[in-house]
Amino acid sequence: MNIRSLLGIEHLGLFIMTGMLLNIIPGPDTFYIMARTMAQGRRAGIFSAPGISAGCLIHTIAAALGLSAILVTSATAFMVVKLCGACYLVYLGLQMLFHSSGNEGSAEPGLKAASGRTICAQAVLTNVLNPKVAVFFLAFLPQFVSNATHRAFLPFLFLGLVFIVNGTLYCTLLVLFASALSRTFKASRRTATLLKRATGGLFVGLGFKLAAEQ
Repeated sequence: MNIRSLLGIEHLGLFIMTGMLLNIIPGPDTFYIMARTMAQGRRAGIFSAPGISAGCLIHTIAAALGLSAILVTSATAFMVVKLCGACYLVYLGLQMLFHSSGNEGSAEPGLKAASGRTICAQAVLTNVLNPKVAVFFLAFLPQFVSNATHRAFLPFLFLGLVFIVNGTLYCTLLVLFASALSRTFKASRRTATLLKRATGGLFVGLGFKLAAEQ
């Protein structure tokens, strides 16, 4: 008996390739990490990436336990989570816009320095409060779980962890890319301020986009 049969999964190679392609497709998490990195530096991006991964782990466990199915079957639950996530993104965006406008005389305009724990926690919330991620995990993972298995939790968890590891590696590359790009834009204080304002506007836009999702 091989590891796939033992875990109750099928087509692991196809799952890994599909997961990598899905990670490459730009989405809210991609924009969030790039915006954080470009606005606040590599450190913010490095702490944001594991936060996104932790959020995906929560979604994986929720899907394995069947909790994500509530968001699919209950329009009210989907709406509540969606609006909470949208409001939080708008809050982060407005906070960035507010501090950008109020700190123009500082050496490093933009959000006040936040601890790594705070940055990571904010990334977790932006991911967990996106119901579309929950629906994605609930729809994607079962396609690679064997119909013969009687232990749904273990294959869900294994597949989720594989997806998360690949996603974390990709997010780390995004951080390095965005960090290198931001150094070009941060040559002047004025450019740095405009960049942070644009990032704040992007967060607000993502919030309204999430609120409009069906």
